[in-house]
Amino acid sequence: MAGVSPDFFQALGHVFARSDLLTQALTHPSVGQGRRNSRSVPYERLEFLGDRVLGLVVADMLFQAFPDEAEGALARRFTALVRRETVARVALAIGLDGQLAMAKGDEDAGGRGNPGILADACEAVIGALYADGGYEVAARFVRAHWSGLMSEALAPPKDAKTTLQEWAQGRGKALPVYTVAGAEGPSHEPVFLVEVAVDGVGSASGQGPSKRIAEQAAAAALLEKVMS
Repeated sequence: MAGVSPDFFQALGHVFARSDLLTQALTHPSVGQGRRNSRSVPYERLEFLGDRVLGLVVADMLFQAFPDEAEGALARRFTALVRRETVARVALAIGLDGQLAMAKGDEDAGGRGNPGILADACEAVIGALYADGGYEVAARFVRAHWSGLMSEALAPPKDAKTTLQEWAQGRGKALPVYTVAGAEGPSHEPVFLVEVAVDGVGSASGQGPSKRIAEQAAAAALLEKVMS
């Protein structure tokens, strides 16, 4: 494929039979916007596929690597490994940022270093590997680039509520206070809105299909706010 560096091909570990799949995976949605008759196909469909493949492979890796851990611990490890920042980290490690095709305006705005864009494109590349070579080709790529990340921490990551509580206590603050702000949707499928506040620090909100999940989302949002 013209324009793609040999080092990037080496990081992928696969020779594409359908080079158009890799081209699509490396094409940001901004390419072709506003141009009539543009044939550029952005990576969003492959991103959808790659996200699911990544999740399955990482789940299997964790299941095999930690046979004695309970579901909750595995879930926390899983969340840490598939979160946007981690996937973007892999994207940078393989040089994906330099291979993306994107509109000049998005590039000038720092698009090549945007964690969201990098994570989406990396998932699209995984989707392309799967679509072209099958599960084992995609799984080999994920194992190669996630195994080291998986072994970085001996203990499973803490959930957001625990992390926020320890953060507040470590700074002499009162414990976080969670308040259910409301619920939407039908009774059999409610979506809860929860607010969390730490006195003297600030507040944030989160939502989810249960109060517990909404509390975790709110805690994660406040952590992102105070640590940014």
